[in-house]
Amino acid sequence: MSQVEESIEVDVPVHTAYNQWTQFESFPEFMGGVQRVEQRTDTLTHWVTSVNGVHREFDAEITEQIPDERVAWTTVSGEVRQAGVVTFHRLDDAHTKVMLQMEFRPEGVAENVGDKLGFVKRQTKGDLERFKTFIEERGLKTGGWRGAVA
Repeated sequence: MSQVEESIEVDVPVHTAYNQWTQFESFPEFMGGVQRVEQRTDTLTHWVTSVNGVHREFDAEITEQIPDERVAWTTVSGEVRQAGVVTFHRLDDAHTKVMLQMEFRPEGVAENVGDKLGFVKRQTKGDLERFKTFIEERGLKTGGWRGAVA
């Protein structure tokens, strides 16, 4: 398994950053390679991705969700094996640190080479930078789910 950890500070309150992150179907707007995310139940999402011509579909289950604090997930079926957590840290009333930690298993030669060359780390950093732009330019979340999953 490989690991990546990235964080970014966003100029919005913690509840705004958290609420937007729970809008999984908006991920294609700021995550490179994510073509579609379908929220099938409160805890199950279906992902369609295409990275460097490699098309993947998988289901991920939310294993823990605490409003304004964290969202954790693991894949449960499909072509991708990963697990992770995103945490939200209130810096002050108008600023939040978003930290993403993920474990994943690269499949095949291309993914293993890409992992060794730091592709996933750069992709994750870029995704967080695009999330920052997405949420700061809006100033408002597109929605939010305040339920808890334990």
